[in-house]
Amino acid sequence: MERKQYQLGDIVQMKKPHPCGTNEMEVIRLGMDIRIKCVGCKHSVLVPRAKFESKLKKVLRSNPEAASHEGED
Repeated sequence: MERKQYQLGDIVQMKKPHPCGTNEMEVIRLGMDIRIKCVGCKHSVLVPRAKFESKLKKVLRSNPEAASHEGED
């Protein structure tokens, strides 16, 4: 199985929906744990990276700002 690439600010689709009914989340923090924010109700949760990656279905929209800043160093 190929590893899905995600970065800060991406909108991702999870395998199971959030209690509010949407399964779209925004990645708002990266590290050993990933903080994601529900696009529907704006609730955020901190999830261990391994658990996040096992529940990630696909990246829906990449953060255009992060892509434009990659070569600026």
